[in-house]
Amino acid sequence: MTPPDAGRQPSPSPAAGPPPPLTVAASLTGLEGALLVLQGLTQVPGMHGEKLAMNVTTFLFFVVYGLFLLFAAWQLYRLHSWARAPVVLAQLIQILVGASFWGGGTTIVAVLSILLALIVLAGVFHPASLAALEPAD
Repeated sequence: MTPPDAGRQPSPSPAAGPPPPLTVAASLTGLEGALLVLQGLTQVPGMHGEKLAMNVTTFLFFVVYGLFLLFAAWQLYRLHSWARAPVVLAQLIQILVGASFWGGGTTIVAVLSILLALIVLAGVFHPASLAALEPAD
């Protein structure tokens, strides 16, 4: 006689950590966040004169967005399911922004940003990731 749960794989325990696809997604999201913070920091040298207000708001946007993505990536890695929604939204935005770079000398930027976003989305929506982020009953 076989036990009633024979053939079923046990769900991963929270102590085991996130599954590899989710780890990749969280890591790449963290990389995106860090790059956004660096992009914001590039605005600091131009913070003077007529473009002060524009550079300050650009700086604040990129730094706050980047820091939030870093925080969401960390929380996703820690298996907090709320972090999935902002990470997915950020990837959808990145796909659209990447598409705007299509053509000419910036096509490589478009391809890389779209590919990066698709890898993150695949990692977040992988069945193992969904199971790990599923609330315990």
